[in-house]
Amino acid sequence: MSEENPKTPLDHVADTLSQLKEMRHYSKNNVELLTTQWLMFDGELSKLKQAGKIENLMMRQSEFHDALETVIAELEEVKTELQPPPDAPPG
Repeated sequence: MSEENPKTPLDHVADTLSQLKEMRHYSKNNVELLTTQWLMFDGELSKLKQAGKIENLMMRQSEFHDALETVIAELEEVKTELQPPPDAPPG
């Protein structure tokens, strides 16, 4: 956008939401892949005393994913509040 038409707070919230939703998508895919790998090799990882490290990462990733969901929901509410009423002129 040019300086004549700077981004509004609504634009910034929408951009941030878009980025967070992309992060959520990749986060979910990564957790699913890691879980699959962990389940396939849990026995071997346990023998090597490495299973706890993976479990810790999976828990931390889950906590991140939960926090991400919370922030997305909160920003969705902010976005709704920032949207002009339907009969309001743009700008």
